[in-house]
This record gives sequence, structure tokens and C-alpha cells, in this order.
Amino acid sequence: MAKVTVALIYDFDGTLSPKNMQEFSFIEALGMDSSQFWGKSQKLSKDNDASGILCYMKLMLEEAKHVNIPVRRESFVNFGKNVELFDGVKQWFSMINEYGKKLGLNIKHYINSSGLKEMIEGTPIAKEFENIYACSFLYDANDVAVWPAVAVDYTTKTQFIFKINKGIKEVSDNKRINEYVPEEERPIPFKRMIYFGDGETDIPCMKMVKQNGGYSIAVYNPKDAKKRKIAEKLILDNRVNFVCKADYTESKDVYKVVTTILQKMKRDYDFECLQNKHLADATKHLNPESKKQ
Repeated sequence: MAKVTVALIYDFDGTLSPKNMQEFSFIEALGMDSSQFWGKSQKLSKDNDASGILCYMKLMLEEAKHVNIPVRRESFVNFGKNVELFDGVKQWFSMINEYGKKLGLNIKHYINSSGLKEMIEGTPIAKEFENIYACSFLYDANDVAVWPAVAVDYTTKTQFIFKINKGIKEVSDNKRINEYVPEEERPIPFKRMIYFGDGETDIPCMKMVKQNGGYSIAVYNPKDAKKRKIAEKLILDNRVNFVCKADYTESKDVYKVVTTILQKMKRDYDFECLQNKHLADATKHLNPESKKQ
């Protein structure tokens, strides 16, 4: 029997990493602190009634050029190497893949982030993901960033959930995403998705996955009381199923919650298979002509 595929979908900043990825080395290299950079970005957005995502991307390029920091793809990847991860994240993927394998499940991991794809590609966990949906730049012939290619806000994130649902990797594909495909024919149904997030840009995705039979987990930095309150409000507002500290080691809540969900997904699948078998058997018995087809 073919293995059942389950999608684990993660935000990045605040979910797998304790801070925004730009704060670990990029902003420091600009000679700014994080409050200066994000304050400037927010002001640019507010003054021009513009997308906060596009404004931070524009600011990254402007400030880097101002202090002569290379803005090539390789430069962003190198900055990504300095991004810190929560406890247990580096070991998480092989650990949960092995657990899924024992259940007969094929686990696929995805990133759905408003952070920068090129920086995520520089992290040691980049190889673990089936696809990374995140902001990115367009580059000229010299591999220098010149313009935003993809800007991911909270509404764009929901589009990527549907791409995962339908098995579409390309961000540029606007045709297949709108084609009707029966739910039972989609590679990864919503009921076999687990979404991990921490903040406002994740709320539509977390709620959508939950409403469609999947599971959402709000995680928070255990050192940040404000983040914990935000996460706990999400479960009180019925937007997520679970709230956990962002600690991915085997003995902690995230592991316990996810392995329990995986067990339930496997049982639900087995139940559906048994139910379908009995339906097929009854159909053949009452309609002998179906046996000849």
C-alpha cells in the first residue's frame, strides 16, 4: 500500500527561529539595531500606505547599498548561515520523519514565510523542505538583487496552502491553482496538514487549515511572555488546536502533540479505507454488473 502523505507547514520567524532572520547579522552589518530598521520600515509603509513586506524588502536593498554591503544572492544566503534556531529544530525533521515512517506515513515539510527565501536557503535546515514559499528578489545578470520577485503577506500565505494541497511548487503558476480538482484527488488534503505559526501573518492559514479538518499549532518563544499571550489568545479564539513552547526536542510538547496528530491521521485513514472497502463490497453484491467492469 502506498504511504499516506502528510504536510507539515512552518512559518519561519518566531516559529523555527526566535527572531526575525534579518536581526541575526544583516541588520547588525548595516550599523543599525533591529528597532531602528523595523521602525524605518514601518514608517515607510505608513507614510506611503504601502505593503509592509515590500517596504522591508526595499529597505534591505537601500540600506545595504548605502553601506556598501553586497546585495547578491550569495550574500543573503551567507547571512542566513547566522540565523539561530529554536532548541531541537535541527534534529526535528529526521526524528519526525522516522516516526511517520513507522506509522506508514510519508512526511513532507514546507516553509510558508514572510521572511527572505535566500536567507532561509542559507540555514542548515534548508535541505529538509519539499519547498520554501517565502519572499525573494529578482537578480540581474551579475546576480545583484534589483527588485522584489515575491512578497508574502498573510493573504499570500493562504495561496501557498492551496498550492501544497494541489501539489504545485511554482509560485508563478496561476493556472493550475484555479483549476477545479476534487478533494479526494489532491496530493495532500487539508485534513492531512499540520500548520505551525506564531504571529498575525499566520492567522488566516492556521484558521483555514483547522476549519478544513487539518491541525494548527501556535508556538511561542518561552522567553517572551508577550508572545505566549498572543499564542494563547489564538486557541481561546478557536483559531488553532494547540499552543506549545517553541522547543522541538523529543521530550517537549511540540513532539508529543505532533506525534499524537500523526497517530490520529493514520487511524482516520485506516478507518476510511475500511469504510470504502465495505461500501465497494456492498456495491458489487447488489450490482453484479459492476464486477464485470
